[in-house]
Amino acid sequence: MDVSFLGGPQPQLGVGVVAPFDFALDRELWRWVPDDVSLHLTRTPFVPVEVSLDLARLVSEHETLHAAVEALCAVSPQVIAYACTSGSFVGGMAGERAMCAAMTQAGEVPSLTTSGAIIEALREIDAHHVAVVTPYTKSVTDSLEDYLGEAGITVTGRAYLGLTRHIWKVPYRDVVDMARAAVVGGPEALFISCTNLPTYDVIPQLEAELRMPVLSANQVTMWAALRAIGVPAVGAYQALVDPVARRGPAAMTGTTGIPGMTGTQPPPDGGPGATPEAAFAGPPAPPPEADPGDGTEPPPYLPDDPGPQPPV
Repeated sequence: MDVSFLGGPQPQLGVGVVAPFDFALDRELWRWVPDDVSLHLTRTPFVPVEVSLDLARLVSEHETLHAAVEALCAVSPQVIAYACTSGSFVGGMAGERAMCAAMTQAGEVPSLTTSGAIIEALREIDAHHVAVVTPYTKSVTDSLEDYLGEAGITVTGRAYLGLTRHIWKVPYRDVVDMARAAVVGGPEALFISCTNLPTYDVIPQLEAELRMPVLSANQVTMWAALRAIGVPAVGAYQALVDPVARRGPAAMTGTTGIPGMTGTQPPPDGGPGATPEAAFAGPPAPPPEADPGDGTEPPPYLPDDPGPQPPV
């Protein structure tokens, strides 16, 4: 059969992605990517360490990044993204900038990280007070809050699962439950951390319910990488990437969607220690391996602060 009339394949723009060795959501990244862009993924070398601050430091070492970027540059991407939230916030803002510089130097290609993309996305939607959801232990969640604080972002409430592995197995219902618990104190947006936590389909649901923009780690990573090469990300009914959604329910910040809580509530005083928080124990089967020192035993909601708690 003569196929010369097809005239293809069409030229593709390339986005290189450096992911941790345990990253399992390749398909989710592709869902934000238009048809004329290809993703080229590589992974950091395996290390026998569970999800923790130690692992975050190991998968973000500059030598590791240099090797990964060199491998990606064989296919000439237009931009390179480091797709790991904890690995890019563990060193603070200075560490994140140093990572970008190291990757850019290694490949002579513009480079960015998930944590840098978080700040860029929050500025894009003009959000300065956020609720945070993570699958991490308390210590890693604390580090994220410190990073956001460096950037002038106040965390009004947070919830975390206390997981140290198998994060990609967390079902959407657990993400929704955490979001409902974290949205206290009048946040302007919700951020769901970790590129290994599935979020794509749950974002529109949460934006409609909570009446605020919902950002996730994979979403902001793809949005920032595509923006860097002049291509819009795709994602219907997601305020960050869909202008219609940004003018719709996500713009209605007068209420959080949670009974008895409004979006005009002032953030709590007292600094980070006063942040309303819920720790969830109850991840999907098989049971998680959590850090025993992080307070993740039943019952399912374990706030650091015994003050007012969100409805369960």
